[in-house]
Formats: sequence, C-alpha cells, structure tokens
Amino acid sequence: MFEKLELTRMAQALAAHSGARMAVIAENVANADTPDYKARDLPAFADVFRDPDLPMRATRAGHLTAVGQGHLPDAERVKGHEAPNGNSVSLEAEMVKSVEARQSHDMALAIYRATSDVIRASLGRPR
Repeated sequence: MFEKLELTRMAQALAAHSGARMAVIAENVANADTPDYKARDLPAFADVFRDPDLPMRATRAGHLTAVGQGHLPDAERVKGHEAPNGNSVSLEAEMVKSVEARQSHDMALAIYRATSDVIRASLGRPR
C-alpha cells in the first residue's frame, strides 16, 4: 500500500540516500589519517531524485523500489585541500555533512510517519 504513494516512495528514497551518505562519511572519517586517501561524497538528493536516468538501487532482495530496479549514485571525490601526506579528509567538513545527512534522514522518517498517521486516520484506526 505505502509503496504506491509517491510521497512515501520519495521519503523512502531520501532515507536510503541519507543512509548511504552516512556510510560514505564514516568511511572518510575512518580514513582521515590514511596517506593519499581522497574524501568522497554522494551527489545531493535533489540532483539524484530529478535525474530520470538514475533511479534508486535495491541493495538487498527485500528492498522496495520504484518500478524497475534502480541504484544509488556512486560516491564522487570531493575537492578540498590536501594534507602533506596527500589525504583530503577534513574532519570538520565530515561533521557538518553527517549532521546534514542525519537531518535528511529524520525528515524522511517524519514524512513517512505523518503519511502513515493520515492513512490510519482515514481508515478510522487510532495511532
């Protein structure tokens, strides 16, 4: 039922994108001292969602997707200053990106909950 609503599909895609972005951020932080490691990030969700040639990807067999199989975009290198050892990870920038990703994930969950509440109310069921 929920997978057919565009709003819930978009919220699900935003949550998946935020989770994938957090994984990339965690990888960057884990490699903050690795020589020659280049920081990476995912494109903004708005850009990914607007791109018709780039549908979301099901990373597991049980994941719900839009019509057909989609995929998350690959992480891209982020331009930035390099340390003398060639590493381009800025822990401060990664902290800011992790807060943005968490806020996006929280927003997706809030949208999903609100949609769920509206559907329950329309069916006459309490929360």
